[in-house]
Amino acid sequence: MFQFTEDQLAIREIIRDFAENEIKPKADELDKTGSYPLETVNALADMGVMGLNIKGEYGGPEMDEICKVIAVSEVARCCASTAEILAVHLMVNDVIQSNANEEQKKKYLPMAAEGKLGAFALTEPNAGSDASGVKTKAVKDGDSYIINGTKCFISNLGPEEGNHIIVLAMTDPEKGTRGGMTAFLVDRDTPGLSVGKTEDKMGIRAAAVSELIMEDCRVPESAILGKLGDGFKIAMSGLDGGRIGIAAQAVGVAQGAMEEGVRYAKERVQFGKPISANQGLQWYIADMATRVEAARLLTLRAACKRNNGKPVSRYASMAKYYAAETACYVCDLALQLHGGYGYMKDYPIERMYRDARIIRLYEGTSEIQKIIIAKDILKEF
Repeated sequence: MFQFTEDQLAIREIIRDFAENEIKPKADELDKTGSYPLETVNALADMGVMGLNIKGEYGGPEMDEICKVIAVSEVARCCASTAEILAVHLMVNDVIQSNANEEQKKKYLPMAAEGKLGAFALTEPNAGSDASGVKTKAVKDGDSYIINGTKCFISNLGPEEGNHIIVLAMTDPEKGTRGGMTAFLVDRDTPGLSVGKTEDKMGIRAAAVSELIMEDCRVPESAILGKLGDGFKIAMSGLDGGRIGIAAQAVGVAQGAMEEGVRYAKERVQFGKPISANQGLQWYIADMATRVEAARLLTLRAACKRNNGKPVSRYASMAKYYAAETACYVCDLALQLHGGYGYMKDYPIERMYRDARIIRLYEGTSEIQKIIIAKDILKEF
């Protein structure tokens, strides 16, 4: 049976209190305006949350995967946009800390702990689920590389957002993903790098998603993250951690939606009694609660395995797949409990319903997660 430690419970209470009092009251306005929650991100940085997985020598509190799940889910319970910003940022922190050289760590990790956002640029118009479709190229020129290409749907990149970006580019296209892709750690203000269209999204509207355009973008050879040709390996390992973070986001959204649904069902009176007294609606509540708990435990299991250095791809995919599906399922039932009012913007469940839908798509669609899970299981037989 999984149990939180006393320290983890204390962290959960601190972040929950902050989310309830500082994040939740701003969530609807952020959704309407699509504004970057700068004050909130700075406050989370002051609390140590933006650098929670960074070692103390680089300015972070060095917390583990369980604390990441706690932090992201508690923030998502109140605002999925803010949780998305946090989850992606923590993934970038992890990739840098696991693969960067000492000079890179000293430069980027302290900034990340202070809330300077990191972004991860893998996706392209023809390279989403299929990473082998990456067309962005980095050509060696003396002691530099010249990068040309366009990335799309890049989280934590917008008019204000994005300080440093992990860019995946082909350095030897003939080798494909097996030795031909390299990761580069690139500053936002590098000449030749620009932010293109910022997407107008259905949900998580305060978490910017934009194009990244590189036109003769020259970066020094020292910008290589890890080893030349290890880009695909770095990306896949990073996505394992990223999927645990997105699963945590899904758990938080589902938890928040269930709470809204239950609260409304107890308050809404029809035919002389609260609608929560109807057995059919009680079944909705039972279904929601069971799935949320199952998603939470799958996510924590994946986090525990990653903490212990165990192979985690299957479990990260299970957590991400099930938690994403659960978030959509629970938001749908919670909206149903609200009746017609749930469809109106006066109630937060309308926003939550829109926010939840993306979780089945990013960091690998539900279909891709099932392929990963099945392939891993088939190896055992």
